[in-house]
Amino acid sequence: MMIHIPGVLDATAVARCRQIMAEAEWVDGNVTSGAQSALAKRNRQLPEGSPAAREMGNLILDALAKSPLFIAAALPLKVFPPLFNRYEGGEEFGTHVDNAIRIQRGSDFRIRSDLSATLFFADPDEYDGGELTVEDQFGTHSVKLPAGDMVLYPASSLHRVTPVTRGARLASFFWIQSMVRDDGERRILFDLDLAIQALALERGQGDPEIVRLTGIYHNLLRRWAHV
Repeated sequence: MMIHIPGVLDATAVARCRQIMAEAEWVDGNVTSGAQSALAKRNRQLPEGSPAAREMGNLILDALAKSPLFIAAALPLKVFPPLFNRYEGGEEFGTHVDNAIRIQRGSDFRIRSDLSATLFFADPDEYDGGELTVEDQFGTHSVKLPAGDMVLYPASSLHRVTPVTRGARLASFFWIQSMVRDDGERRILFDLDLAIQALALERGQGDPEIVRLTGIYHNLLRRWAHV
């Protein structure tokens, strides 16, 4: 499933990150590529673990911890430290699939990449092209979101970034290991959670049927979660 999470970063945080990016040193994006991705990838990145990447990454991780929608959708166990890329002048990332295991350079931190995330730092009218295009069993979906918004999608999906022909596309990308590995099971839990929250607003948290549904949610999570 693809899930749009609006307003992960507010305008102040986006402006701070844009300032950092404007002053940062960018390197060839293939420094983090696997063998297959390196054949398809043309962009630039901030060096992994650089002071600029760490400062912006901490802003993102703090914001995600406060996002009920992200937590409900991802059921995160571990989040890879955010990375940052820039596309301009025709740069693109051809069709590829993300590595199943991501290892943080210089450490023993590693995750299974269940979900991929892209958080946008440039508004859609600032650049042409640069759509994130994701393929699944229901077809092909293109995403180009406002600055501060994020999209989650299965890391197992074939996806690409179309050529940027005007302006610059600025984004963060990273991966999440979920407590619930299976995408279909996560979708069931997410839909059930949203339904429970909607009913709670209508009836109140103490309604007996809402209590019963909440119990079903947690029993399913208990059955499917790996922690």
